[in-house]
Amino acid sequence: MKIAFLMDSLESIQPENETTSHLMYECNERGHVVYFLEPHDIYIRSDQVVARMRNISVQTGLTIAGYWQEVIRCTTQEHLIFEAIIELDALFLRSNPPLHYQALEFLQSVNDHVFILNSICGQLIGNSKLYSLNFPEIIPETHVSRDPYRLRKIIDDFGGDMVIKPLQRFGGEGVIKVSTKDRLNLNSLIHYYVRAYQPYSRREAIMVQEYLGDVNQDGDIRILLLNGEIIGAMRRKAKEGEFRTNIHAGGEVFAHQVSPNEKKICNTIKNKLIADGLYFVGIDILGGKLVEVNCVSPGGIPRINRLNNDHLEAKVIDFIEQQVETVIWPSTGRLGI
Repeated sequence: MKIAFLMDSLESIQPENETTSHLMYECNERGHVVYFLEPHDIYIRSDQVVARMRNISVQTGLTIAGYWQEVIRCTTQEHLIFEAIIELDALFLRSNPPLHYQALEFLQSVNDHVFILNSICGQLIGNSKLYSLNFPEIIPETHVSRDPYRLRKIIDDFGGDMVIKPLQRFGGEGVIKVSTKDRLNLNSLIHYYVRAYQPYSRREAIMVQEYLGDVNQDGDIRILLLNGEIIGAMRRKAKEGEFRTNIHAGGEVFAHQVSPNEKKICNTIKNKLIADGLYFVGIDILGGKLVEVNCVSPGGIPRINRLNNDHLEAKVIDFIEQQVETVIWPSTGRLGI
């Protein structure tokens, strides 16, 4: 198969800890032809969606570190392959948020010709923290507004600690805990986050969510779902002096056995995820409630592998191979392999 990975520059990646590098490595070990491209590499030629790609297929049997050195070497060579996207069998969209909307617009026209993980439409509707509002019965109390007065009233009326979240960042960036106990700073923070100096139409809406105190003792749970089914999980705990459990914010990881309530949450969202083409996601559960659905470059595979002596990337590539083998793209009648 021909499998491409659309993502950001590879040089800054630590391959031992990145889900994308493990997915690429698994593809290479199976003998698939693996390509790399960045969002700006996509363009239109004679009405076809084409991309400047680099073939990063290398010898098999290397360690992940050795493999990554060879991949970087491939990306530094001058040779480019100009490949029509419809000639691919599968395309992973693994760029970090925020979304590259122009790249997705280009790719939308080939959505029925190539198996894309996750789907274009799915990423467009699922990339924001607002996606969790599809499941109001299993999420913390949540409000979204760009009006500083309304947000301040929400926090005052709630009477306890709350969390402010920008809608389209990742890795815990910009997430802060707020309280009515510090009124002067609270006003300043709200005005800063919504950009209150701008006209109302140009302000940034932010999410204000119930603060779940369980995070201090128990941390949160990251669960990876593949086609709606649980394939792995880990517990994350914040470092001392921090409440964010995100790995990017210094959180530590621990082995975790998924509880019956967590399975119930996964079953609640399963059908919606599949219907939206969100086949591979990471969800975060805190205090028995769903706090986030991560569909844009979800991570966790290497750490869960180490905790459980697992090989989760194999399950993802098994799924891709099955989809490509069995799906006939409706507009072309082309069988995947």
